[in-house]
Amino acid sequence: MQFQATEDQKAFRETAKRFATEKLASSYLKRASGHVFDRALIKEMGALGLIGADLPEEFGGLGESSVTSGLIVEEIAYADFNASYVQLLGSLMGGMVAKHASKDIASEWVPKVVSGDAVIGLGLTEPRGGSDAANLILKAEKSGNGWRLNGEKTSMSFASQADAAVVFARTGDQDGGARGVSAFFVDLNQEGVKRTHFDDIGTKPVGRGSVFFDDVFVPAENMMAEQDRAFGTIMAGFDYSRALIGLECLGAAQASVDETWAYVQEREAFGAPIVQYQGVSFPLAEAETQLTMMRQLCYYTLDLRDQGLPHTSQAAMCKWYLPKTACEILHQCLILHGHYGYTTDLPHHQRYNDVLGLQIGDGTAQIQKLVIAREKVGRMALQYDKRAKGGSK
Repeated sequence: MQFQATEDQKAFRETAKRFATEKLASSYLKRASGHVFDRALIKEMGALGLIGADLPEEFGGLGESSVTSGLIVEEIAYADFNASYVQLLGSLMGGMVAKHASKDIASEWVPKVVSGDAVIGLGLTEPRGGSDAANLILKAEKSGNGWRLNGEKTSMSFASQADAAVVFARTGDQDGGARGVSAFFVDLNQEGVKRTHFDDIGTKPVGRGSVFFDDVFVPAENMMAEQDRAFGTIMAGFDYSRALIGLECLGAAQASVDETWAYVQEREAFGAPIVQYQGVSFPLAEAETQLTMMRQLCYYTLDLRDQGLPHTSQAAMCKWYLPKTACEILHQCLILHGHYGYTTDLPHHQRYNDVLGLQIGDGTAQIQKLVIAREKVGRMALQYDKRAKGGSK
């Protein structure tokens, strides 16, 4: 079992670390207050091969491993949690388009993602849906040689900034659940598309918001995967993004732990550095232990993916456990800085607010635990939930 980076992976990690240190870390707090991410920085990351390194060479990627992408995500998130969303979406959405869109669309758009010239968003969540992701009402109706979309997507990252999106829509019976859901590649810079962003407490540059579709025409060739069967097919890609999300959270938490170790060696109380007190050093020792274990889980999950082995349970573990534990670690780091930690001069509160959103978005802890239980004992784990809704066994 490989737990050490290869020489090539070390080179990618070093490139990401150098860029993150020189271009991201010092301006993280300043960028965190705005609702738009700097496109110039995205292009710089693309030029260095730091976006979608795992995407196919056929479409401009480097054909690197999932583990390599994870190393890049962790280094970027260490300096700027919000910037790592570019890597996350690059790999997730670029991979979706490369695998499920037409070759013409993939050939046009995936190279733009890799170079940093385009951002592709995910149009899945709807106002009434939340965790019930397949409960969609955004409608796609046949119209000549294509489809017309009407409805709203919400809680979409880069909602007001994305150039295009993979939009899930109801093409079949409204009561069909996941069956009857299709996916479309949609250029968002066209008539009939309106966008907003939310004033969130964290991840402001990611620009979570809503996208409204008013009779938006989508050519037939922009349908992705099979009509009425796209939900399960495309959603399998989320096993990948859940591990990357874990590494985003881990990077942010590790940064605060490292900064706190430095602080408690300098800060004195009762005539000595406060690190000598177990009440200070033990929480940090515990955090280092948790971070080490979580890092192994994330890279183990990515390695399983690279080997073509099942990793759904492990991905779900990454998704629920890391955001939760990272927030607990970030909170402890803030407290250990005393009254100074309660100011906006330090990044701990910002990292906490940024990471907190991932305890909600991309699948709550409750959903991830259901996934783990289902993978362990089969659909029996979901029977109680069905009976609670009045469904059959």
